[in-house]
Amino acid sequence: MSTAPHILIVDDHREIRELVSRALVSDGFRVSEAADGRMMRKVMADGRIDLIVLDLMLPGEDGLSLCRSLRAESSIPIIMLTAKGHEIDRVVGLELGADDYIAKPFGSRELIARIKAVLRRARSGGPPEKQGRSKQYVFDRWRLDVGSRELVNEQGVTVPLSTGEFDLLIAMLERPQRVLSRDQLLDLARGRAAGVFDRSIDTQVSRLRKKIERDPNRPRIIKTVWGGGYLLAADVTSE
Repeated sequence: MSTAPHILIVDDHREIRELVSRALVSDGFRVSEAADGRMMRKVMADGRIDLIVLDLMLPGEDGLSLCRSLRAESSIPIIMLTAKGHEIDRVVGLELGADDYIAKPFGSRELIARIKAVLRRARSGGPPEKQGRSKQYVFDRWRLDVGSRELVNEQGVTVPLSTGEFDLLIAMLERPQRVLSRDQLLDLARGRAAGVFDRSIDTQVSRLRKKIERDPNRPRIIKTVWGGGYLLAADVTSE
């Protein structure tokens, strides 16, 4: 069985799917294609997918709705693909849980570079079985298992995290009680090579707060330091 990453291209334009597929296959990836949300779910039910390239403008259920439903049930990496270039579109995609965003027209090399960067971030912890007992961070009412990438609350409920949310949370948990600027968080959480957007840190923080704060409008765990950046104010222990 091939161990090459399996990429799912979801786009209603057959020519785009075929062009992207050929480029990815030539670079060593396994590729499946889907023209809409129904076909996407069928492909996902038939086998493991490592990353989804998801078009924003799809017939029926659009890419944003699909991104929202995917993120509610899994942390599979998602790269949004769209012809629109307005900031509001990329911000909405990131708000809903996309890990990156690329606008049409695009070059195959850029897309492949972004796919590889997102996959590296998603797998940076490595398989838990190769690490022995994985590291865990305990803070406030939460426990984050780095190896399994699971965030669990005090009731034992697991909360799905996107790759971007996981990377940002790790960066802050490793530096509690310390003010981190947006530039520092971009570097620590995603890396300059990832091609992230200027406001993506604010978006990721907002999404994290909705998941971990009792009242996201009055955050106690991740605090904003005006003119400085963000600070993880909770006490953190590691095991």
